[in-house]
Amino acid sequence: MPARPARRSRSAKSAKSADPAATKTMYLHRVAGGPAPRVVRAYDAAFTATPAYRATLPDMMEAVDAIPGAPVAIQQVGVSGFKLPLRHPARGRRAAHTLETTVTGTVSLAAHLKGINMSRLVRSFYDHADKPASPDFVAKLLGVYRREVGALAARLRLDFSYPIPQRSLRSGLVGWQYYPAAYLGRIDEAGRVRRFIELDFTYSSACPCSAELAEHARDVRGVYGIPHNQRSKARVLVELAPKARLHVEELHALVLRALVTETQVMVKREDEQAFAELNGAHIKFVEDAARLVYAELAGDKRIVDFQAACSHLESLHSHDAVSVIVKGVPGGLAADFDAFPSLVC
Repeated sequence: MPARPARRSRSAKSAKSADPAATKTMYLHRVAGGPAPRVVRAYDAAFTATPAYRATLPDMMEAVDAIPGAPVAIQQVGVSGFKLPLRHPARGRRAAHTLETTVTGTVSLAAHLKGINMSRLVRSFYDHADKPASPDFVAKLLGVYRREVGALAARLRLDFSYPIPQRSLRSGLVGWQYYPAAYLGRIDEAGRVRRFIELDFTYSSACPCSAELAEHARDVRGVYGIPHNQRSKARVLVELAPKARLHVEELHALVLRALVTETQVMVKREDEQAFAELNGAHIKFVEDAARLVYAELAGDKRIVDFQAACSHLESLHSHDAVSVIVKGVPGGLAADFDAFPSLVC
């Protein structure tokens, strides 16, 4: 006679028939027909953090054995991309420009330290944000970073778009040209400070080879041809001599004198014709552009070192022609620039 199946207990039957939603509890939200969430979410806008309360807050800097991974020094740690309006003095009698400025600030970190107080970097910057932006301003803030964060080395970069009025070539119209620029500073463990200015300059480059070939076709075969010409960009990074001062507009003037064929803002027909003539008078390969910038910067005593990266966005090719040149100071800036895609204009 086959054995009868075991009879299920009353508790097992009730567990199977019970509605899981009726007993399920969520932490932050209510379930239909269920109890209130376990965590009560509310913001107390009236609460004030007293000094005594702040003293009780956990501080990761006080943690023991809190460093995962290798206990080694970190060369750069900090913040990048926080923005604020800063005053940028203009040359001459023009009023200063208040420009959106993007800040990157980093310091070195010793091997025995867990990390740095990131917000202190931001606060120390805001404490001096009423001062006009300049390479000297950056140098001063580097000293503040070292003192307040307790670091040995520090770096600071201020990125902004600087406006300069540009007069058209023949009609006399005036328009504003904007230049991506940056002030940079570094202070090493010995306290030595280095100050830099970076500027992007957009110009037109007419190909000398194409110009010769077009003239040959016209002269020999009576065929009209247009030499290829393209928008181009030079990114110039200069290191200032100790105590030397160089305004971003003065750096622009040096690069303009070197490359001449800057793109235009306001034009009439006479200006467009003039621009064609200007390009014809100053045809250049990307190699020529680098050497022209070198010749202009090397003679300025305010500049101890420089790097210039040029990119010609070839209308003939599907690729760009590029060059990099440095002053050649022993132990100075190297020609290791490779961010050519950022020179698209």
